[in-house]
Amino acid sequence: MNEEYLEIERRFLVDGREEKPWRNGSQRSIIKQHYGIEAHVHLNESRLEVEGGTLTELSEDELALYIAVDDWAARLRICDGTCILTCKSRVSTSVARELEWVVNEEVAQTLLAKGPFPHVEKTRYMWKGEDGLLWEIDEFEGVLAGLVLAEVELKRPDEAVAIPAWMGQEITGLASWSNRSLAQTLAFTPEHS
Repeated sequence: MNEEYLEIERRFLVDGREEKPWRNGSQRSIIKQHYGIEAHVHLNESRLEVEGGTLTELSEDELALYIAVDDWAARLRICDGTCILTCKSRVSTSVARELEWVVNEEVAQTLLAKGPFPHVEKTRYMWKGEDGLLWEIDEFEGVLAGLVLAEVELKRPDEAVAIPAWMGQEITGLASWSNRSLAQTLAFTPEHS
């Protein structure tokens, strides 16, 4: 398996009631992630398309991997105005195959017009740990306001990580805590539609 397309991460709940050291001098992004878009994304030769346009052209390696895996879950992320299509397939609790592309905003909006799709909104902070690893700290908005999750990407599943004192319970591999599951749980609440 091509390691270039693997995402290895650990995820944690964060107690956001006290100090928030991840906010100090960290890069910040505003993110909205849409899930459940798979039925509208189709492979046509070497292109991922939506009715109304091409989302992205796949490289030979990406195409081979995309064809070889049959359980992709897709997401469309809008991060500070940039539209990013991601396809993921779980390998183990901490490892997933991941393909990701920046896509044209007009075509992304064509896809979103086929919704509504379950989504989450959050502010992401990039925070460097004492061991030099980069953490993504997500403070959720809307119905999920108050929820804070953190994840750190690793080179190997057994890589040592310095866990900050403000980190809470580890939720790596718990599907009910994935952004997709949170979005699907909230999809039909009146406050979220």
